[in-house]
Amino acid sequence: MSTPFRHTEPLPPKAATGRVAEVYAQIAHDFGIAEPVTFVVLSSAPELLAPAWALMRESLIAGPGSRTGKEVAALGVSLANKCPFCVDAHTMLLHATGDHALAERLARGERPENETHARVLAWGKQTRVPGPAAQPLPFPAEHTPGYVGTALSFHFINRIVSALLTERLLPGNAQRFRPVRSLVGRSLARTVRRAARPGAALALLDDPGEGPAWAAGTAVGPAYDALRTAAMAGAGLLDAEDQALVRRTLRDWDGAHPPLALGGFPDRRERPGARLALLAALAPYRITDEDVAAWRRPEHTDHCLVHLVAYGAFAAVDRIEGSLSTHITQGAS
Repeated sequence: MSTPFRHTEPLPPKAATGRVAEVYAQIAHDFGIAEPVTFVVLSSAPELLAPAWALMRESLIAGPGSRTGKEVAALGVSLANKCPFCVDAHTMLLHATGDHALAERLARGERPENETHARVLAWGKQTRVPGPAAQPLPFPAEHTPGYVGTALSFHFINRIVSALLTERLLPGNAQRFRPVRSLVGRSLARTVRRAARPGAALALLDDPGEGPAWAAGTAVGPAYDALRTAAMAGAGLLDAEDQALVRRTLRDWDGAHPPLALGGFPDRRERPGARLALLAALAPYRITDEDVAAWRRPEHTDHCLVHLVAYGAFAAVDRIEGSLSTHITQGAS
């Protein structure tokens, strides 16, 4: 039987207990999907699962700004990161918002007719590239926590999905057919269009901080802070030299996807941990069985691998967040 998971074997959701079961219950209620593989794949590390869900919930689902607009932003991020699984997912979720024409224009690779949606899509794509933004933010300042939190959430989720899941969102890639996209979207419509109470996911977190200034005191901030703390703990799986290499590479990264030859990446035989972390940050879809096997030792459980991938993924998110934060601060001054 085929499995959507690569490199790990998460426990079946029905076996979940404690915090993991609580997260699944909230996902089913607020996201409308009982066991989404995007979160099941993190269940080997519950300390990552809870804040990853919290950041998505508090920004995309319960944060300020229209759900349609934030889905467009998430789709733009997913396109920039070359994550077809997430592109397909957000196309179906746009159907769930009721904007069927917009969903299908984007599925065809066309520009949205609505100028605001077009600017949001372009902004979502542009967030992958650290550096000064070319244009003002395409949403009201009071919606910044929702939009920025959504973008950062999916910069993380895209990388986890690309590294640890296959590209098949539905069996047989059925989501590639318009009637299927529409049908799945309609099945989620009631949940997607229902207002969600901000802050409900914070009860799943242990002692979160206040979060960055752009979160403006909303629940998005503590969720982001908690995910950052949990993900960056994965640095402990690397020695000091490998951590320094990851930091230097991300500091100099310009948002580009690496060339096919992966020139400049550490050799898997010499520095397999650094290679995995950097691939997770810059090109998670390029992680191979050989890369994972070169790093894994008997003591490296699925929990360890998920943490190492999450560390690399969040190293990129952290770089992007710093750039976005600077732009928001400059725009406000």
